[in-house]
Amino acid sequence: YTQWLKRLLRQEYTAQQDRFLETRIDRAKLPERWSLLTYPWAQQPGADRRVIEQLAELDFIARGANVVFIGPTGVGKTGLASALLLKALHRGYRGLFVQAQTLFDEMYTTLADHSTRKLLNKIARLDILLIDEMGYLNLRPEQSNMFFKLMEERYAAGRATLITTNLDYDEWYAFLGHKEMVAALLDRLRHRCTTLRIDGPSLRTPQA
Repeated sequence: YTQWLKRLLRQEYTAQQDRFLETRIDRAKLPERWSLLTYPWAQQPGADRRVIEQLAELDFIARGANVVFIGPTGVGKTGLASALLLKALHRGYRGLFVQAQTLFDEMYTTLADHSTRKLLNKIARLDILLIDEMGYLNLRPEQSNMFFKLMEERYAAGRATLITTNLDYDEWYAFLGHKEMVAALLDRLRHRCTTLRIDGPSLRTPQA
C-alpha cells in the first residue's frame, strides 16, 4: 500500500508540474516550440554551436545577463533565441516572447489610458524576455523613451533579455533616435551580454 501511495503521489506531482509548464509556455506566447536538438546546425555554419549550447545551461539568467543575436533575415536567430526561452520555461523561469513591433505598439497604446506603469512593471519583472526582430521601425520619441525605461529597470533588477536583430549596435542610434539615451541603453545592455553574430546562409529555402 505504501509503494502504491508513493507512485500515486509521484504521478500527481508530475502531472501538476506538466500543467505548470504548459501554463508558463502559454503565457510566454511562444509561436513555435523550437529546440536546439532540431536546429539545422549543418545548414548554418555561421552559428557558434559551442557558445549557444553553453548558453543553454542557462547560467546567464541567474547572472541577469543578456544575449543578442545579430544577423540578416532567415539565418535562424529567432529559432535559437526561442529554444533558449523554451528551455528556461522548462526550468521553471517565467518568460515572454514578443515581437519588437508589437512591444512598441503596446507601449504606445498605454499612453491613452495611463497604464504605462502597469505594463512596464509586468514586463520588467519577468525572469527572461525575448524581443524578436528589432529593426528599422517607425518609432515615436515616447516609444523610444519607454523602451529605455523598460531596459533600465530590467538591468537594475538583474533580469535577462534576449534580443534578435538585423542591426549592429552602431545602427541603434538611427533606429532609436536619441544619441545620449541610446548610449546609456547600450552601456547597460552590453555590460553583461553575449553577442552572437550569425553571418551565414538563409535557412528559408525557396519552394520549387
